[in-house]
Amino acid sequence: MTKWNQAVAVALALGAGTPPALAQAGADPQLAALLSEAGERNPEVQAARRELQAAHHRIEPAAALDDPMLEAGLVNVPVPSLSLNREDMTMKMIGITQRLPYPGKRALRREVAEKEVDAVDNNLRELVNKVRRDVKVAYYDLALVDESQRLAQKNLQVLEQLSSIAESRYSVGQTSQADVFKAQTQRARMQEELLKLGRERPMLEAELARALGRTGAAPAVEPAPLRQQEAILDLGELRAAARAKRPQLLAQKSVIERNAKALDAARKDYYPDFDVRFSYGQRDSFEGMKRDDMITFTIAINLPVWRGSKREPRVAEAEAMREQATSMYEAKANETDAMLRQQVSAAEQSLKSARLYESAILPQARLAADASLSAYRVGRVDFFTLLDSQMTVFNAETGYAATLASRSKALAEIELLTGEEISR
Repeated sequence: MTKWNQAVAVALALGAGTPPALAQAGADPQLAALLSEAGERNPEVQAARRELQAAHHRIEPAAALDDPMLEAGLVNVPVPSLSLNREDMTMKMIGITQRLPYPGKRALRREVAEKEVDAVDNNLRELVNKVRRDVKVAYYDLALVDESQRLAQKNLQVLEQLSSIAESRYSVGQTSQADVFKAQTQRARMQEELLKLGRERPMLEAELARALGRTGAAPAVEPAPLRQQEAILDLGELRAAARAKRPQLLAQKSVIERNAKALDAARKDYYPDFDVRFSYGQRDSFEGMKRDDMITFTIAINLPVWRGSKREPRVAEAEAMREQATSMYEAKANETDAMLRQQVSAAEQSLKSARLYESAILPQARLAADASLSAYRVGRVDFFTLLDSQMTVFNAETGYAATLASRSKALAEIELLTGEEISR
């Protein structure tokens, strides 16, 4: 074998490599740690937790009685003398008044507050799921960039070998200058590809840091190699799971129930409340004669007479809010169904593409590269064909890595839409 043929063999050996493993993705400890960190440190999640705490604190006040009213004063004091022992009905009085809502009103107010807590709780769970999705997507994008950099660096080494071969053969008159220029051009393009990937990585790291809630300098994340994530995706089962478990839809159901309770409370407002008043009157002695003290007990009710201008509009408002919440639920459910169809289709297409790459495209590209090498050794193909076959291998390997990342990201989106982890 001539010297330059040996160099070609070495160059193509560098480019052979192996694709990312096509196997079920096991537990990724680093990704699990990042998801846990995001759940603890993400400021949006922390704010939502505080909102949930605040909602819990609104339950008891919603059902509590109004503060009682304490009153004190002088009763029936004669104006001319301002004496407290000249008139029989003059007394010093102290009393207390408590408003008691019509039976059932306090319970409805409490139920409204409890349904609000349910909605806030489910909104928190939805936000946590969104943050988890963001972490996974950024993580898989980082893994794709790292894999693309590895493939580009490996291909650059091959191109440098081929460029050196072309220059050596041109120096002894065995090839044209065009081969040298073509090899140098491809090498420059691969260097530019590495620069582009180098620019992308900091942006993806910043997105991951945002989802994690990290501030300032943080250790760089080195994702695990991309792997094929096998999962059985049944659209009907996924739609049923989304309706039953997605926190966003559960939150909207809680809003519907909350507005239904608010409607009941508005209708209950047609019934009066009660003001219970008790007072004690102390009377001074009059001309040496002791006078008995007196007590007063009264019950007052408000008269809900302003039905047309006050209560009926409130009932109509509550009905409209209940119907609005129901329509919003249907809209969000339909949106979830549509997005599920899209993501399931994307995941299945990525899986089919990955299997096609594994079974046909990558093996055939490598065989074509080997055949080009053999033909080039005996002068049956030109240098351009050899170079093109190597770039075909590179493009196939990067395309395969992209399908693995697309599959993983689609599964992350499906987990967000269904509200549960997909069994792998």
